[in-house]
Amino acid sequence: MQKENFGIDKDGKNVDLFTLSNTNGTQVKITTLGAAVTSFVFKDKNGVFRDVVLGYDNAKDYCLNPCYFGAIVGRCVNRISNARVTINGIEYPLEITEGTWNSHSGSHGVSHKNWDLDAVNEDQNSVTLKIFSADLEQGFPGNMTIKVTYTLTEEDALKIAYEAVADKDTVANLTNHSYFNLGGHDSGETGKQQLKLYAKAYTPVDPESIIPTGEIRSVSGTPFDFTEFKALDRDLQEQDEQLICAGGYNHNFVNDNNGELALIAEAKCEETGIHLYTYTDCPGVQLYAGRYIEEQKGKDGVMYGPHHGFCLETQYFPDAMNRLEFESPILKAGDVYTSETVYRLTLDL
Repeated sequence: MQKENFGIDKDGKNVDLFTLSNTNGTQVKITTLGAAVTSFVFKDKNGVFRDVVLGYDNAKDYCLNPCYFGAIVGRCVNRISNARVTINGIEYPLEITEGTWNSHSGSHGVSHKNWDLDAVNEDQNSVTLKIFSADLEQGFPGNMTIKVTYTLTEEDALKIAYEAVADKDTVANLTNHSYFNLGGHDSGETGKQQLKLYAKAYTPVDPESIIPTGEIRSVSGTPFDFTEFKALDRDLQEQDEQLICAGGYNHNFVNDNNGELALIAEAKCEETGIHLYTYTDCPGVQLYAGRYIEEQKGKDGVMYGPHHGFCLETQYFPDAMNRLEFESPILKAGDVYTSETVYRLTLDL
């Protein structure tokens, strides 16, 4: 376990960077700014260490971080229709971030705030960060304390455990927004990398707002069928309304795990042999293929652009608090929200 200074945040407060390593040489770095994963380094089939997530070299860039590279997003990830939520008969207006909706909890979300260190457990090879979200700070009711624990195992798995509690009924729907590139963060587009999803259905979106309509639709016979491995870009040119309106894949897929930690996705890169397994206990996973990654300078001076990374954001379905058809992300006062996601790397030799 290593701790070092990573710079300062917009308020002049020191930002820390923690490094978790195992005996295989696998290494994960976590910053207190946005509780973000800044790197995930793993040895490929040729013995070359590859950093497989997009990110930045310093705190200054994470203060901006327009694409949410590696950050924890909350209290509520994804889009909320009409930028409002009703809880116990009371309507709470939220910040409008685009169009008529709220996305990623707005400008006061935890993804761009500097978290505090809660605990370091060297025996478990883990670090826990925490943050306080004040009542109505994001528009949501209740004072909420959020914790996230990152653990790197000897099996090259990064475990992310979430915990949150509030003093009023509120919304709790947290995710990690890492962008993966299994060829290495500096290898360009990910379109030829292969993806498999353990999901038989997805939630189609309204073409105007890109928010789920409430329908749960089978992936069979559609470009959204990833039940067998296929390249991320194989079906992108299909004249499918859902692909056209969202600019490619930016959709929620349905997990049939009944709330248990289970495998939801696999991805692999032939050139490096790196294989990613994603496990979650969440009801869904948002596949975002990176169409709208802004051209920008990332780690080591590398220029990032569209499709240079893909996200597997584990979460409740988007807009679930406004859709009776979906499992609700409402957290009762005093109850403890918990969730776990695991990203494990292996080699295909």
